[in-house]
Amino acid sequence: MLDDSIKTQLQEHFARIERPVDIVAALDGGEKSQELRELLTDIAGLSPQFRLVERAEPGIRMPSFALSTPGQDIHLRFSGIPMGHEFTSLILALLQVGGHPPKLAPETIEQIRALDGEYKFETYVSLSCQSCPDVVQALNLMATLNPRIGVEMIEGATFEQEVTEKQILSVPAIFLNGQEFGQGRMGVEEILAKLDSGADAREAEKLDARAPYDVLVVGGGPAGAAAAIYAARKGIRTGVVAERFGGQVLDTMEIANYISVTHTEGSQFAAALEAHVKDYDVDIVNRQRADKLVADGDLVRVELASGAALKSRTVVLATGARWRNMNVPGESEYRTKGVTYCPHCDGPLFKGKRVAVIGGGNSGIEAAIDLAGVVAHVTVLEFDSKLRADEVLQRKLRSLPNVDVILGAQTTEVVGDGSKVTGLKYTDRASGQSHDLELSGVFVQIGLLPNTDWLKGALALSPRGEIEVDAHGRTSMAGVFAAGDATTTPFKQIVIAAGEGAKAALAAFDHLIRAPIDGVAADAEKKAA
Repeated sequence: MLDDSIKTQLQEHFARIERPVDIVAALDGGEKSQELRELLTDIAGLSPQFRLVERAEPGIRMPSFALSTPGQDIHLRFSGIPMGHEFTSLILALLQVGGHPPKLAPETIEQIRALDGEYKFETYVSLSCQSCPDVVQALNLMATLNPRIGVEMIEGATFEQEVTEKQILSVPAIFLNGQEFGQGRMGVEEILAKLDSGADAREAEKLDARAPYDVLVVGGGPAGAAAAIYAARKGIRTGVVAERFGGQVLDTMEIANYISVTHTEGSQFAAALEAHVKDYDVDIVNRQRADKLVADGDLVRVELASGAALKSRTVVLATGARWRNMNVPGESEYRTKGVTYCPHCDGPLFKGKRVAVIGGGNSGIEAAIDLAGVVAHVTVLEFDSKLRADEVLQRKLRSLPNVDVILGAQTTEVVGDGSKVTGLKYTDRASGQSHDLELSGVFVQIGLLPNTDWLKGALALSPRGEIEVDAHGRTSMAGVFAAGDATTTPFKQIVIAAGEGAKAALAAFDHLIRAPIDGVAADAEKKAA
């Protein structure tokens, strides 16, 4: 099942394993079980530390397999075939169960080990979902550290009946002890915060005690990462505060236009951004949302939703953008119940069903093309009288037999039965006539909104809510700069955001060496002189 080049690479990784790993498979006579047997047989042959046995037990999903090691109480199971994006989750789990140390701060490891109670996690995934591996890998790691935590990845395509019965229409879908725990991308820190009620208060207290920065970057996407690197290279005290490092890039399937990188995926690009920033002396504050920006004497204060506040002599705002909502009745009620914003993640859950894509730009038409290979039928609804996507995408769309396009269509309502989407209503803008569509999913692809609501009243914003900046990235508040998709800079592209982030950091440094200064920035001025 695995080709020779992959086997060679894996053998090099598995050389780091320090203790035996038991792979206990629960298989039946089905085709999926045979596929899984072939995969596990290939893997078991790559290290003398691996022992593969087949043992079915009552109540265990099949096909599935558990990973454990003698002398350790580990409850970690994969149900289905962890290929696609979950193949990395499998490899990491084998390494961690085999004793390879996790890449976590010592205090985080201790927090995981200190969790009391019984935690049985079940995570439903699709193999094309980019967000799912973050959850699976975080929970797997926690299970290797705390025997009270049991985890199971469940591949939705293999266990379709369960997905249907639980009405799961968006992944990752996480259940704890049989109850819904959360949906969407989560890392170890986010999961811990939900399990440990006092974690946020302890973290806020630590953040309040931090000394002021010379440059504080708000946002961890391409613009924020570039700003942090350029600031840190100047030898000044640099911090980054972000809700999730990587930002919108994490929701991007393919990146093929970043100069010198011919092809990558969003999750890989985001991981590379974070790794590059960590190469420098940058204080990264993750899982924190900025809530208010205040001029505080010679400093700028960034107040966080957690109640903490960080201070800095200069600030670079790189808060990016988010998917635009339709703002129609039913949209919020049926979010994750048929209304979704990620065709790559959730498309497989609508196999054989009828869906709609709202939006005729590049993202909408790309979504329709991808979905057409999975679902029974796609209807594209575009508000304008023509599609706005690139012609190459439109040609591909027109070649697909199971796609219809409706132009001049204003979506007015998402319809459901109380638990899931059953259709939508739209108005023909030319005739004013209302129409109904019966369908199971609505994929919203109508552009972006800047993440600047928290800045209203503090900075000058454009009518579209973008931060107004000059050629140096300066905003209307002294010492505050901005870059990326949250600003008035045209063309929202990763490469442009990265360049603007670098420029904003250089402008912030220039501001520091020209302002009344002391401490670290004074040393930087001497170097510049």
